[in-house]
Amino acid sequence: MNLPGTAGYVETAERLIPRYEALDFEELHAAMLDLMPVEPVRLLEIGAGTGRDAARFAAAGHRVTAVEPTDAFRDAGRRLHAAHDIEWIDDGLPVLAALSGRDAAYDAILLTGVWMHQERAERERAMPVIASLMAPGARLILSLRHGPVPEGRRMFEVTGAETIALAEKEGLRLIRERHTESIQPDNRANGVHWTMLAFER
Repeated sequence: MNLPGTAGYVETAERLIPRYEALDFEELHAAMLDLMPVEPVRLLEIGAGTGRDAARFAAAGHRVTAVEPTDAFRDAGRRLHAAHDIEWIDDGLPVLAALSGRDAAYDAILLTGVWMHQERAERERAMPVIASLMAPGARLILSLRHGPVPEGRRMFEVTGAETIALAEKEGLRLIRERHTESIQPDNRANGVHWTMLAFER
């Protein structure tokens, strides 16, 4: 699936795959760990990359759907995490066309390092789509990257305030906002930092 937000990833996928797999789940999601599901739920990860997090949730007994529009990442995820029961879907924001029409409501949705790849009009279009996939009481956890844009990538500066406003418009309530440094030394040295947001329907 050739989506604007994937610009720069196809060309660098082979280099990024081991880098993504090496990131520590607990360290990456430290600000939100206690808000993530414990008992088995239906979980959707949008922009699942290599499936690092999807596999972690599947191993814990969750029913995981992993959406990833970049073929190289999706293929790597299937290969690297073949032991885990993950439904892989070739799809992406802002429309999530492959998920539309399915009778699916998720209890948790995760977007890690994805939202800032969408321009404003795409974000405005995507938030209602995401909200429509959430069951009552479901949680949405997402992260926003701030700082220099890697060469060849498509990223936009997105504020927490804008994201909160879009979510609240769709009936989602903010339950946590945290600001963190990058856990990757090179990114941290370059001033990359993150806004972590959690919402509940």
